[in-house]
Amino acid sequence: MKKGIHPEYKVVKVTCACGSSFEVRSTKGEDYQIEICSRCHPFYKGTDEEKLVDKFGMIEKFRKRYKDFAKEKFS
Repeated sequence: MKKGIHPEYKVVKVTCACGSSFEVRSTKGEDYQIEICSRCHPFYKGTDEEKLVDKFGMIEKFRKRYKDFAKEKFS
């Protein structure tokens, strides 16, 4: 590798809106502020704390449309 052409790779602190923080390495060289992380994202929290956001009732429409499908298909 050529010397002097690569940026420095520093340890920076990432802080989430939920208060969680962790360290990563980055070429940016300054701390990050993020809105969501693996501790507060519903996908990573598991099924017991999972929350579905249904703004337009699409989940309920899906359930109504396909409620009998599983009974017919797998019976």
